[in-house]
Amino acid sequence: MNDLKIFSGSANRSLAEDICRYLNLPMGKISLGTFPDGEISCKIDEDVRGRDIFIIQPTCPPVNEHIMELLVMIDSFKRASSYRITTVIPYFGYARQDRKDSGRVPITAKLVANLITRAGADRVLAMDLHAAQIQGFFDVPVDHLYAAPVLNNYFQSMDLAADDIVVVSADEGGIKRALGHATRLGAPLAIVDKRRLSADTTKTANIIGASVQGKTALMFDDMISTGSSICSAATVLHEHGAKTIYAAATHGVLVGPAIERLKAAPFSGVIITDSIPLSPSKALSSFTVLSVASLLGQAIKRIHRNESVSMMFQ
Repeated sequence: MNDLKIFSGSANRSLAEDICRYLNLPMGKISLGTFPDGEISCKIDEDVRGRDIFIIQPTCPPVNEHIMELLVMIDSFKRASSYRITTVIPYFGYARQDRKDSGRVPITAKLVANLITRAGADRVLAMDLHAAQIQGFFDVPVDHLYAAPVLNNYFQSMDLAADDIVVVSADEGGIKRALGHATRLGAPLAIVDKRRLSADTTKTANIIGASVQGKTALMFDDMISTGSSICSAATVLHEHGAKTIYAAATHGVLVGPAIERLKAAPFSGVIITDSIPLSPSKALSSFTVLSVASLLGQAIKRIHRNESVSMMFQ
């Protein structure tokens, strides 16, 4: 492990520190800042020639600033003659712009992938991409991790009876994800039928599949952004007699009216991971934040040793 170096951008330094603790490695020394005109400055404060470099930087809000900082860091390591540069992106911004859903719009997820590749990244390590096909947008190898084991372990530690829980997909797009959780937890599956009114507003209709009457409903999603989908789905579950409702998501983006919606929704708990740092102003008493540091740390170790990453999930 002597040739392995881990560096952190400014997006989520606490997660990078936890990963370093898991691997028993010191954090790489780097100076990041801004010039008076707002341009990003970067200087690597130690020798990285011939080293295997991992940069921890989720591209969470402010998205554009964190993406630019990541690109500047990649270029710095490339010019410092690093052996290999792996960008560890626990949350990939612009992931929802992965296709042309109307005329004259960009596919920005592909654009950002091109920028990261052209900047000099040799590999990408991502977690719960909004769409799996984004892996194909990169012209370098992509290792795609899932936070499902972390979320499932949390609910299993609650000792919920299998016949008392129902795994719920908040919309038809999350059926495959919810089915995977239902299989691992040994629970039936229900689907909330959703009708979208606009980009940030949805209207839900009814429930398909298993009954939620008197049950503990577990909803899983890749992210909670404005909270519209998951909160409206929770209201429908409550109306259909769900006893207890939990929401679980990998990425707590929590923008716009998300906090107000989560406060008003009938949740007994909201579980997210630390892929995105949770600011104190957004922390609710119902929130539980789970760490993915060990998951990322194990993947980093395997990549460094040229071992299989997919074996982590088998």
